[in-house]
Amino acid sequence: MRDHIESPCGLRFMFEQLELQAGYTRRWLLNQPMMRTGEEIAQTYAVLRRFVEFIAQTDTPYINTLQFRLQGLKDIRTTIKNLSQNAVLDDIELFEVKHLAILAVDVAERLKSYGLDDAVAIPDLNEVITILDPDGLKMATFYVYDSYCQELRDLRSQMRQHPEQQEELLVEAAEIEEGVRRDLSKQLHPFAKALEAAQVALAKIDLNLAKALQMRQWGLCFPSISNDDVTRYEGMFHPQVKDALEKTKKQFQPVTLEFGLKPTLITGANMGGKTVVLKTLTLCQYLFQYGFGIPAQSAEIAVKDEIYFCIGDEQSIEKGLSSFAAEMKNIDAVIKASRENRKIVALIDEPARTTNPTEGTALVSALVKVLRGDNVSLVMTTHYDIEPTDAHCLRVKGFENGTMNYELVEVQDGEVPHEALNIAESLGIDKEWIETARAFLIMANSPQLKTPSNSRGLDPKWSNSTTLRNSEGEEYDPKGSNSTPLNEKGGEV
Repeated sequence: MRDHIESPCGLRFMFEQLELQAGYTRRWLLNQPMMRTGEEIAQTYAVLRRFVEFIAQTDTPYINTLQFRLQGLKDIRTTIKNLSQNAVLDDIELFEVKHLAILAVDVAERLKSYGLDDAVAIPDLNEVITILDPDGLKMATFYVYDSYCQELRDLRSQMRQHPEQQEELLVEAAEIEEGVRRDLSKQLHPFAKALEAAQVALAKIDLNLAKALQMRQWGLCFPSISNDDVTRYEGMFHPQVKDALEKTKKQFQPVTLEFGLKPTLITGANMGGKTVVLKTLTLCQYLFQYGFGIPAQSAEIAVKDEIYFCIGDEQSIEKGLSSFAAEMKNIDAVIKASRENRKIVALIDEPARTTNPTEGTALVSALVKVLRGDNVSLVMTTHYDIEPTDAHCLRVKGFENGTMNYELVEVQDGEVPHEALNIAESLGIDKEWIETARAFLIMANSPQLKTPSNSRGLDPKWSNSTTLRNSEGEEYDPKGSNSTPLNEKGGEV
């Protein structure tokens, strides 16, 4: 997970929201590879489902007690490695082994009482406790006890009775204690793998409990695995964006969509919500392949070998790359991967946005064609007008009544909706600028209209007072009673 945690899709937010009890669990999770087979993903969700059922049926104090016990999980991989290599453990290392064994036995007993003992198997380490706890005190401390050696017991008794001989007796006792540690390490050596397995099992319990609590907190769902390479979401949302909106008394409009091997284009104006939709799709794919709950009412997701998310300004000062060059290199990597017979999902946000519209449109159109194949699921956002040939075209509804609506609707002709002025107006941008731009739009979409007759270009109050001229030079008032009515694009009806 470490390779993907900093993806700008919001994966770190979901990671940080987990109520993990042990630092070792965090490190263990970050070191886990992304799952790439349906079988492994299904097994992971089967275990998680057991924990979701557990927290739904269990009183909070029992959950809190289990969490508290898991806080005792420490990272003792170095100690276990030393043990496996027949090293003689010191007192601290022997304490770590004893502490882990006691914790593992305690948690295993609790899981059994909760009916979860078959969900995550914890090796039986009772014999390890017996070795390190000869007096049966069941205390998570370690000391070279007198019980280990009668000779050691006698020496310590002499030191108490004859303080004047303590220095000489301490040297002799130290030699005997080292022999005890050597013997203990030898007895513990066969349990090295079991100790390692127990540490991982406890991390899995910590992780699954945290995932289950996260699912309850955020209303996440269990996904099903797609068998037809089509990914489907109903009521999908982005937790981080949803949380930010709710803090300002706004709501996130859930998204319903599906995509498969046919390229999907999402259009809309800047600030129209396209990028949020793309981030949410990327986040859901990662969450699925790391076995998390999915932020949606329902989800059916196709398993991929690789996930490519290309977004934003990735200018590299170190490599001397401009924004455009960095973007082209990233997309080139996607194209190369698509030719390696691996199933990939490519989520690309407004490619070629920094170049001129003519070349940008050509690059995006070509990219759709190049990435259309049997092993690529392409979802791409754009504000260019792209021919919808062999592509599924959608657009984000965008601003409605002053709020963002992320719902997607079908687009038949592939044309990008012209929503930028409405968005700018909703942000309180200068009214004269917006109205002047609207006048230019009407002229651009109606060849009958020429530049307004007034010398400064367009009067900001053109809709009430300024007269435009048609191709014959005749005056044309868009608000007058004799004017030719215009459709919403500015053309004649």
